[in-house]
Amino acid sequence: MRTTVGIIGAGPAGLLLARRLHLAGVDCVVLENRDRAYIERRQRAGLLEQGTVDALREAGAGARLDAEGLEHHGVELRFDGVSHRVDFTALAGRGVTVYAQTEIVKDLVALQLADGPPLLFGAEALAVEGADGDRPTVRYRQGGRESVLECDWVAGCDGFHGVARAAIPAALRTTHERDYPFSWLGILADAAPSSEELVYARGEHGFALLSMRSPTVSRLYLQVPNGTDPGDWPDQRIWDELDTRLASGGDPSWRLRRGAVTGKSVTPMRSFVSEPMRYGRLLLAGDAAHIVPPTGAKGLNLAVSDVRLLARAFEELHRTGSTRLLDAYPATALRRVWQATRFSYDMTTMLHVPDGQSGFDRRIELARLHRIAASRDASAEFAALYTGLPLD
Repeated sequence: MRTTVGIIGAGPAGLLLARRLHLAGVDCVVLENRDRAYIERRQRAGLLEQGTVDALREAGAGARLDAEGLEHHGVELRFDGVSHRVDFTALAGRGVTVYAQTEIVKDLVALQLADGPPLLFGAEALAVEGADGDRPTVRYRQGGRESVLECDWVAGCDGFHGVARAAIPAALRTTHERDYPFSWLGILADAAPSSEELVYARGEHGFALLSMRSPTVSRLYLQVPNGTDPGDWPDQRIWDELDTRLASGGDPSWRLRRGAVTGKSVTPMRSFVSEPMRYGRLLLAGDAAHIVPPTGAKGLNLAVSDVRLLARAFEELHRTGSTRLLDAYPATALRRVWQATRFSYDMTTMLHVPDGQSGFDRRIELARLHRIAASRDASAEFAALYTGLPLD
């Protein structure tokens, strides 16, 4: 089989890129090692910047998003006995939308199968070969048989554990990473959200986040030690601890709504950036090239911004034959990646309480939070970064 762009991975990045290329008349093939049911139930992020919403609408995947997405115009920060709302609309002129990544994948898969280019489920990419030449190939296994996809270009959208990044020679790769000394214990619960907007809380016991997936489903998180077993946290203990931490804003009338816990998991916190994001005719996007802790809600949005840049570059190549934007892609994408990585790092260190944190560090992080609460300039910068940087 031969195509112009071989796309490895049918997460939001790979599927959105395929859709954009299809609409631009660029042929492509998507290889996904899992089956459809698996990728459509995989729980991931759910907070979208305006640029991500715009990209999905442009791709024709905005109908359910517009009908079911929850528009948020700010967030609440609770710390040190105070509560402060950051008004995104007033400070940055835009907001964010809550719409689960699972639903985005369902929408894009449906479009792809209805009228898009080939999407091969159960097609495990084994290796990218010849990326430094004019005809790269992707070896893959499907149904127990190995095949080769011949490409002009390969887009690696196959996540941190995929084969795309490994195709870049180790001597040419530079990895920057940081592992944080805590994780998130997250739950899905059949409970109406206890706040209309997200609540980030920092208290003596650590961090907690109140989020949601719909008007009837809450998504909540607790800071826990690395290596925590979710089984050691029965539901009652989780709800009690959420109550304690989310009450850090000092409002005695506030109450946390409880409900049946339908999902429970532990997510380690880490930052990871691999450079370069291009090797010959292989280009990386999303988690294949970078990972951020979820505190700043940047992971999915960064993947989409990568895809928007890549799609523009392939569209220009298709129209004019110019590789100008493809050549600029690594540097352009990485500028945004590092700004988002820095914001995610700031959010993570500012809101979490590591074991053994010194009194000095504690006071510094609280001073940063009080600065956001007290200064319009600081609040405006926070709002602009949280709601998303524009593409270059």
